[in-house]
Amino acid sequence: MDTKQNKPDTGREQLQQLISHLVEGVLLIDPSGKITWANKAALAMHGCEQLAELGVTAAQYHKRFVLMYLNHHKLAARQYPVARAVSGEEFDDVRVELTLRRKNSDFRRVLVMRSVLFTGAHDEVEAVAIVIRDETEQVNAEGRFERAFAVNPAPAVVCRLSDTRYIKVNRGFLRMTGYSSDQVIDKSLYELDVLREAEYREQAIQSLQQGEPIAQQEAILRVQGGIDKFVIVAGQPIEVANEACMMFTFIDLDACKQAEESLKRSEEGFSKAFDLAPIPMMVCVEPVWRVIAVNAAFESVTGYRNEEIQGKTVVEIGLWEDAGILAGIRDELHEGSGIRNYEVPLRGADGIMLDTLISAEPVTINDDACVLCVFEDITDRKRTEIELIAAIDAVMQDTSWFSQTVMEKLAQLRHSGATDSKLELSILTAREKEVLSLICQGKSDADIATILQLSRNTVRNHVAAVYDKIGVHRRSAAVVWGRERGLASY
Repeated sequence: MDTKQNKPDTGREQLQQLISHLVEGVLLIDPSGKITWANKAALAMHGCEQLAELGVTAAQYHKRFVLMYLNHHKLAARQYPVARAVSGEEFDDVRVELTLRRKNSDFRRVLVMRSVLFTGAHDEVEAVAIVIRDETEQVNAEGRFERAFAVNPAPAVVCRLSDTRYIKVNRGFLRMTGYSSDQVIDKSLYELDVLREAEYREQAIQSLQQGEPIAQQEAILRVQGGIDKFVIVAGQPIEVANEACMMFTFIDLDACKQAEESLKRSEEGFSKAFDLAPIPMMVCVEPVWRVIAVNAAFESVTGYRNEEIQGKTVVEIGLWEDAGILAGIRDELHEGSGIRNYEVPLRGADGIMLDTLISAEPVTINDDACVLCVFEDITDRKRTEIELIAAIDAVMQDTSWFSQTVMEKLAQLRHSGATDSKLELSILTAREKEVLSLICQGKSDADIATILQLSRNTVRNHVAAVYDKIGVHRRSAAVVWGRERGLASY
C-alpha cells in the first residue's frame, strides 16, 4: 500500500527535476547504460542534431567523443561522467573539454557536468540524468584575459577580494619589482602592500573592500632588496573564475623621477654656465624676442642690467637701430639652422653703438621656443683697424726715407680692402648687386620682388646666382659678405 502511494510522488519529483534543468543540457540514461533521451541544448553542446549521433550506449559515447580535463589530461572510459553516472556515482561540477574523435574536426566545447540519480521506492536506481552547463565562452574569455594579462607590458597583479590575496601576476610586475611569481602569488595585500603610502590610501582601501574602482594615485612600492620604488597605482574590479577580484596596474615613476632630476641638474648646469660665461649671452622667447635672461658678461659689455630689461622685447629695449637686422636674423633661424658670426651694431645702455658678431641658436626652455644669442664685442678690434689705416695714411704723406718696396707694401695694405671689394663686386651684375643690397637691408624675397617689380621666381633665381658667385649657402653669410663690401645702402 505504501509502495503504491510512493510511486506517483517519485514520478512527480523526477518530472519537476527535469523541468527545472531544461534550460541546461540534459541526457537521460537507463541503468543499463542506454542513452534514452537528450534535450536540444545537450545535443547542441555535443555538436549533434539527432539522439543517435551521441551513441546508443555509454560505451559508444566514449568512442565518439574525447573528454579531457582542462589540464589536458585525457579521461579514461571509466572516468567519463556518463560511465560514472551509470555506475551509480553522484558527482557535482566535473569540468571537461569535449572534442569529436573524427578527423579534421575543430569542434570544441568546455562543459560542466553533474549527475542526478532517480531512485525507486526501494532505493534502486531507475534512471540517471546528466545535467550539462556550457562554459565554453567563459573559458575562452578567461583564456584571452590570461594571455593578454601575461604579455601586457604594464605591470599588474590580481587580488581576490574575499581574502585580499594575490592570485595572478604578470611578467611586467615581476620585472619591475624583481620578485619571483612564488613571492607574490597567495601573498596578502598587507604582506605585499601595493597601496603603501598612497596619496588617498584610506579611500583606496574602502574602494577595495566595496569592490569599486580605485583612482590613479602615487604610492611607494617595496621591491626586491627592500628598495622603495615610486609608482602610480590604479585598481579595476574584475571577475576571475566567478570570483570578485581587483586588478592593480602600475606605472613605474622611477624613470620619470630620474628624468626630472636629470633635467633639474641640466637646467642648473646650464644656468651656471650661462651666468659664468665670459662672453655676453642673452636668452629670448620667440616670436617677439622677449628677453628672459642676460648674463653678467652681457651686463658688463652693454651696460644693461638683467632686472631692467627682463620681460621687454629687443625692439622695446632698442638693441638694434635697424629693424631689418632682427628680420634677417629671424629669417635665418626660421630656415631651420642657427646663425654664426653675423656682424651687427648693438646699442649699449648709454646709447653708444658697439660693433658685435652675433651667433644665435633655437633652444627649448620649459617647453617654450627660445633663442640663445651669443655676442662677441669687436669694437676694439675695429677701432684698432681704423687707427692702423690712419697711421699708414700719415706715414704715406712723407715717404722720402722709405724704400720703394716698403712704400708699395704700405699702399697695398691701405688700399687692399677697397681694391679687393671692387674686384669682387665686379663679378655681380647690376641687378644682382641690387638684390644683394636689399638682402643686406633685411628685405625678404617678397619685399625684393615688390621693390624691383620682379616675380618671386625671378628674385629667387637672382638670389641663387648671387650665392653661387660669392660662394655662400645661407642668407646670413650673404649679408655679412655684402656688408663688408659696403652694399648695405647700394
